[in-house]
Amino acid sequence: MKIAILGGDGFCGWPTSLHLSNQGHEVHIIDNLSRRWIDTELGVQSLTPMDSIQERCRIWKQTSGETIHFHLLDLAKEYERLKAWMIEHKPDAIVHFAEQRAAPYSMKSDRHKVYTVNNNVNATHNLIAAVVESGIDPHIVHLGTMGVYGYSTIGAPIPEGYLDVSIDTPNGPKHQEILYPTRPGSVYHMTKSLDQILFQFYAHNDGLRVTDLHQGIVWGTHTDQTRRHEQLINRFDYDGDYGTVLNRFLIQAAIGYPLTVHGTGGQTRAFIHIQDSVRCIELALSDAPKAGDRVKIFNQMTETHRVRDLAELVSKLTGAEIKYLPNPRKEAAENELIVDNDQFLALGLNPTTLADGLLEEVVEVAKKYAHRIDRSRVPAVSAWTKDIAGRVDHDPEGKALKSVS
Repeated sequence: MKIAILGGDGFCGWPTSLHLSNQGHEVHIIDNLSRRWIDTELGVQSLTPMDSIQERCRIWKQTSGETIHFHLLDLAKEYERLKAWMIEHKPDAIVHFAEQRAAPYSMKSDRHKVYTVNNNVNATHNLIAAVVESGIDPHIVHLGTMGVYGYSTIGAPIPEGYLDVSIDTPNGPKHQEILYPTRPGSVYHMTKSLDQILFQFYAHNDGLRVTDLHQGIVWGTHTDQTRRHEQLINRFDYDGDYGTVLNRFLIQAAIGYPLTVHGTGGQTRAFIHIQDSVRCIELALSDAPKAGDRVKIFNQMTETHRVRDLAELVSKLTGAEIKYLPNPRKEAAENELIVDNDQFLALGLNPTTLADGLLEEVVEVAKKYAHRIDRSRVPAVSAWTKDIAGRVDHDPEGKALKSVS
């Protein structure tokens, strides 16, 4: 297939591009490289050193013999160029990663909230409109998030996208299937909730073929392809805005930094290893809906864990200290999370779980590149409200000078 990977320079997009290219697909990365500019804005860099996207593609060609094509294009701002690209290249499938992906970044300030909405919602709608207007019929696979559901304590499994409800009417109860209600916990999660509505409308109105993947938190470093050459290594975020919780714990342990658990640590989250993430994209592409079908929704996760349990696991593995801090997020202190993921298991996913070997692999990567870590960027300090901001701990290590006056 000819596959367009939107956002293919990113944390999930790059290993997915390599994985699909390795299978013999013709892969085209479309990216505006905004994630690299955000690094510059935040004054932080990937733990792992990344070459330019052009150099990465060159090394992949040298290593594998396969070509990945790169196109510099801003989906949210360059609609006409995007539509022209679709008409010229006519991709068979489109994998859409091209959205600002960090909840803390989306909550840093009003400017970051506006940017996240403008970038994410415009990118998704411009993509959909360009597909419809160009007259092509690709299968669109969108990377969403489990976070659209919120983290309730209802105790019932979260279904894969749809909920059967009974509605009382004057003529008796009627049954209807609706999108599972969203309860986003950040501006980022809100944009993913809006994506769902856009996909639902265009699938019904224009016969768009869409698979929406509600993904858990991604952890890990390598896939089979990124191990082939040091210059193919994936980006690895450790900072308080973009670093995911388990990866951050493992990095903190590697550099002797306290494992920062916010609140009680009773937040339960869904997780998936990066190798499984790219495998799920492959499986979703092989199971495309037909024109006129409803949006196909998968819960893309393999296991759930409480944050404090993860901290204890990493502490036991590495001997790291655990430190409990005020929570910068506005969320329940404790929650349960039960998730259905039967569809991917039925398609043949063999889940990767939190095996010690893979955890140690992340620690080893962190130790190798520890000299690249700015310890001042490790704390999570982006607060959800101004009131919460006053309670955020900016100095978990206790190294700041203390006033004695």
